[in-house]
Amino acid sequence: MGIFNKPKKGGMADVIRCDESDYLVWKWHPNKYDKGQLKRETAIRTNSILRVKTGETAIFVYKQKDGTLEDYIEGPFEDKIKTKNFPILSSIIGLWYEGDTPFQAEVFFVNTAKAQQIKFGIPYFNIVDPRYVDYDVPVAVRGSITFGINDVKSFVKKHQLVNFSLDDLKKKVNDAVIMHVKNAVVNAPAKYAVPVINIESKINNIKETSELELKDKLLDVFGIDLHSLDINAIEVDKDTEAYQELKNITKTIKQREIEANILNYEEQLRIQREEGQYAQHMATKQTNLGAYQTEVTETVGVAGAEALGKMGENGAGNVDMGGNAGFNPMTMMAGIAVGSAVGQNISGTLNKSINPTAGPSVPPPLPVTKYYVAKDGKPTGPFTIDELKSMISTGEFNFESLVWKEGMEKWEKASSQTDLISLFPPKL
Repeated sequence: MGIFNKPKKGGMADVIRCDESDYLVWKWHPNKYDKGQLKRETAIRTNSILRVKTGETAIFVYKQKDGTLEDYIEGPFEDKIKTKNFPILSSIIGLWYEGDTPFQAEVFFVNTAKAQQIKFGIPYFNIVDPRYVDYDVPVAVRGSITFGINDVKSFVKKHQLVNFSLDDLKKKVNDAVIMHVKNAVVNAPAKYAVPVINIESKINNIKETSELELKDKLLDVFGIDLHSLDINAIEVDKDTEAYQELKNITKTIKQREIEANILNYEEQLRIQREEGQYAQHMATKQTNLGAYQTEVTETVGVAGAEALGKMGENGAGNVDMGGNAGFNPMTMMAGIAVGSAVGQNISGTLNKSINPTAGPSVPPPLPVTKYYVAKDGKPTGPFTIDELKSMISTGEFNFESLVWKEGMEKWEKASSQTDLISLFPPKL
């Protein structure tokens, strides 16, 4: 006769299930008895039914002389308790307690579906900018974390289920969160090169660092999985003297950086302007070089012809042929040479005039006034007048904007430039 077929001596079979809506770990006891009323609440009756919902795991804990053993039943599950569904139960089937009690076990339900949330707050603590170690600025942090259980067996190894307290777990987790978040905030100024007074700008970086460290910590120590860490606010105490001092120092440094950037950019513009002027000069010189060469060649040709022509003056080089006949070979050769040179020069000039590659002279494009505009302490542009007009409609350019164009000695407000005043609507 099988163990579950032995006649029971009394009582109805139990339905082992968890009807709690908000729990992480819950211990089952028979419904018809108050908790603690039975001497042996662990008595599981014959033909009892086990119901485990999706997102739950039922754990049967058997206490043996050499320790404890567990059976894990993951939901969804609904069936009579049978040895084939409980491997550990099969190994201890010889244990029998009274006629109606086939085995003894504590039953726990673990909620793997519901995420637990903890809100944390870290009261003001001092942090220091490594560049200005004399100023301790108080900072407070607020946020929350959510966690749950993914690996039930790992979780059970970290806790005593019979004495488990969710409040106690949350307190320990909260302490771990505070330690890691506080450490990340303290190291942020040096790690991210950010002034203490601007530490709120690195809230996402601090969150990511804390979340990464906490994830491993919570899994190793508590067997729980961190779903998310949110830092809602990092508050700097702006009423302290240290904060005011650092604010003034940072403002001065920022202003100097802006001025240095503007001066540096003006120097770059000057160099670019000079390089552009030089390049334009060379281009113009190259364009006029052909005409210049033609002019020089013609001048040299005429001068040469005149010089050679004088070689026959005063009868120099004449050859007497008798009577009135005679000739001057020097003059003849010079005439031939000059004629050839002048002919080549004239032909070359005409060829350049006809050659389409040389082309007629084209006037340079009309100059277009362009302005640079200071934005967030840095020059932008250059922009044409039409572009500036469009920028007014988008709010990127206004009456008070600082501008600079070629020829100006310094940056000035747009309102001081006569060619920009017409862009703005008249003040009422």
